[in-house]
Amino acid sequence: MGIEKRNVNWVLDADIRGCFEAIDHAWLVQCIEHRSGDQRVVRHRQKWLPAGVLEDGQWHAQEEGTPQGGSVSPLAANISLHDVLDLWADRWRRQYARGDVIIVRYADDFIVGFEHRDDAERFWRELQERRAKVNVALHPEKTRLIEFGRFAAERRTRRDQGKPATFDFLGFTHTCSKTRNGKFTVRRKTIAQRLRKKLQAVKDTLRRRMHWPIPQQGAWLKSVLLGHYRYYAVPRNGSLLTVFRDTIMRYWCQTLRRRSQRHRMTWQRMDALAEQWLPKPPILHPYPAQRLCVTTRGRSPVRSCRTPGSVRGVPGNWHPYRDLPLCRPCRHRVGCVRRSMLIMTDSPASEIARYADLQSDV
Repeated sequence: MGIEKRNVNWVLDADIRGCFEAIDHAWLVQCIEHRSGDQRVVRHRQKWLPAGVLEDGQWHAQEEGTPQGGSVSPLAANISLHDVLDLWADRWRRQYARGDVIIVRYADDFIVGFEHRDDAERFWRELQERRAKVNVALHPEKTRLIEFGRFAAERRTRRDQGKPATFDFLGFTHTCSKTRNGKFTVRRKTIAQRLRKKLQAVKDTLRRRMHWPIPQQGAWLKSVLLGHYRYYAVPRNGSLLTVFRDTIMRYWCQTLRRRSQRHRMTWQRMDALAEQWLPKPPILHPYPAQRLCVTTRGRSPVRSCRTPGSVRGVPGNWHPYRDLPLCRPCRHRVGCVRRSMLIMTDSPASEIARYADLQSDV
């Protein structure tokens, strides 16, 4: 959303090398002391850091970093990177940047968008210098600066450089695209390498479960598809979701046909099984502009805070106080509860009853 709404022409796709293994314990404790005044939390963290890791029945000391896969490791990494990267990037943007600068980070993977190339190169250079001070370095192969944005395709075509480069972030490949109306947008599609790897894993598992009953196979494949849809079912990614379902359907048909030398699994019967067990891909997530749209009362640009993925008007978005109509005689929302309940026909009955009980107690 930031690339579409802000002046972003260059994107720094960065990845921290060995983020969990390279965290300095002294620096992490210092960050925790800065944020928490409770010494019990600090002492607990100091005991947890050198606790070590138990792998295959053998204990290994943990002299630096946090164990990758531990329950508290992501939290510790975010606390450390918040001071190392987030606060420093915000201060750098206010002091040195000539144009717009946006940053999006999730754990050790982050991207930074710039309006000017010299800002991007300077940020990259100073970021490498800062990483050396805190014992964290950028991955040389996964960190790159690319031209990306609403004007990238036009400018690269003018210079005969081909299409703009793409970058991978959080399981999606981000590309420069256009809507049906010709407006610039960022398309997100499943990373091809991860899609092939997942399909190969499903194929291998189907081979091992070849002689399972068909209902058990169908129930398992249904859970695989639903889990895939819950993350990758974003707008403009429907084609790859369909490819994922059709490939699993083809693998399942091949597996059922290998059960016997004289199979009776025709495509008509396979279509019936797929209709029963393999759900078609829906789009479960809204557009980023809708999900991140936040508004508040009055004319402020932040008017009604809705949960991610919710839609205006559904019962879960009803606010018991704000959505009550004003009582004309007394001009305030608390009075005339019965009149308000008659007017609010769209509100859930349970919420109205709960509000009436609260007002009766008052």
